[in-house]
Amino acid sequence: MLILRSLHTILLTSLALTAFTVNATETRYVTEDFSTSLRTGPGDNYKVAGTIGAGEKVELLSSSNKYAQITDSRGRTVWIQQDQLTAEPSSKTQVPFLEQRVKELTEKLASVDSDWNKRTSDMRQKVDSSDGVINGLKQENQQLKDELVSAQQKVSDISVQLDDKQRAIIQQWFMYGGGIAGLGLILGLILPYLIPRRKKDRWMN
Repeated sequence: MLILRSLHTILLTSLALTAFTVNATETRYVTEDFSTSLRTGPGDNYKVAGTIGAGEKVELLSSSNKYAQITDSRGRTVWIQQDQLTAEPSSKTQVPFLEQRVKELTEKLASVDSDWNKRTSDMRQKVDSSDGVINGLKQENQQLKDELVSAQQKVSDISVQLDDKQRAIIQQWFMYGGGIAGLGLILGLILPYLIPRRKKDRWMN
């Protein structure tokens, strides 16, 4: 009887093995609902080989009906129901990746923030420098305006002085001309009296 049962088990195992769909090793993840029971063969009638934690990473070796043969992180080759596996990484395995990603993004953000602060500082320095140049140009422009006003005032003063000198010269010329005219008038009055007398004196001689 024991022999017949063993033969029956071997036959069922052989049939199951021939029905397996053998694929290349693929990575799978145990669903995150609860810990899942493992079995020694592809069926509920096989002994429980232990449990595996939710979200554990496993390697898929083959599958038969609703069971899949896997190798877990402890090196056990066992069977698990296929609906307890998923191709999507579990949160358990994603946490280190997400933490690393957060770290990288944080460092990148810090670098961007540092670069932005540096650019902002450079821009502020350029603006301050430009303000200094602009203020300097404004002061220089005001100084030139003041110098222009001063020069215009000097020109105006010189023009007034020239006008005064010109009037003085004209007055002097008028005075000289008047004096010459007066002298000529006096000579014109005196000479007629002097010249005729000389003629009369000659005739008398």
